[in-house]
Amino acid sequence: MSHTLHPLRKQRLHRSELAVPASNPAMVEKAADSAADYVFLDLEDAVAPPEKDQARKNAVELLNDIDWAGKGKTVSVRINGLDTHYMYRDVVDIMEKAGDRVETILVPKVGVPADLYMVEAMINQIEQACGLTHRVGLEALIETALGMANVEAIAQFGGRLEALHFGVADYAASMRARTVNIGGLNPNYPGDQWHASITRMVIACRAYGLRAIDGPFGDFADGQGFVDAARRAAALGCEGKWAIHPSQIAMANDVFSPPEAEVSKAERIIEELKAAEAAGKGAASLDGKMIDAASEKMARNVIDMAQAIAAKETGIAAE
Repeated sequence: MSHTLHPLRKQRLHRSELAVPASNPAMVEKAADSAADYVFLDLEDAVAPPEKDQARKNAVELLNDIDWAGKGKTVSVRINGLDTHYMYRDVVDIMEKAGDRVETILVPKVGVPADLYMVEAMINQIEQACGLTHRVGLEALIETALGMANVEAIAQFGGRLEALHFGVADYAASMRARTVNIGGLNPNYPGDQWHASITRMVIACRAYGLRAIDGPFGDFADGQGFVDAARRAAALGCEGKWAIHPSQIAMANDVFSPPEAEVSKAERIIEELKAAEAAGKGAASLDGKMIDAASEKMARNVIDMAQAIAAKETGIAAE
């Protein structure tokens, strides 16, 4: 193991993230009562330009009026891009009027670390000016060729950055990929055309202590397609996926939750390795297969996720 280590910066349960346009308060209120771990109020792509100002006002009001934590939700806001004139007002109003309520700000189309630097500098100044003590995190959407080309540098930004998200739709457009689908497979490609890009993002996340989240699957009528995409993302190391429709929440939660049998096996691995250590052995066997220190690390990941899910369920039940 290298002496250079980057532990996870911020642990959050992040199996499902429901995207909701802030221009539609009724949808946001329903989202707050959903089973999603995360909800982000969108000020960007899901909001038409004439509705931007009102959506921002709605977001402030909804952040303040809804008991997001009591409903077991991490609440985020996706601001407009740095190449628009909406972005600065998004950050100022959200932070000045609801900075003690929002958990993270999701920055779209991040291309270089300086994009995050700009947003972080604004947040720092607003927190100081307003005397805010609640620390708001940053999350970055990797959804352009430039962002993917610089993903390792972006992941190393530090500061408030907690997670990277793979934004497949804008990424496909940026890459000029031969598709008009949001997510899913191209039948002309022998496999998953997003595999290499998601893997690169996940590697950057795991190297520098960030959560890795897969983005949207546009055909919400294709439940099996969503599940397949989520399973592929989970296999590559993502710990959650967006839901653009409430019907996708339960599927995401299911895919990114370890099954009971998997949790039980993880616990048995820990027990067998403890017994081996007591006997002066560095490895052991379980069900006819060798297990060692690497097995313990994998088992701990499963157990940590199971405990986080149980903690959320217990917290909601206690309300």
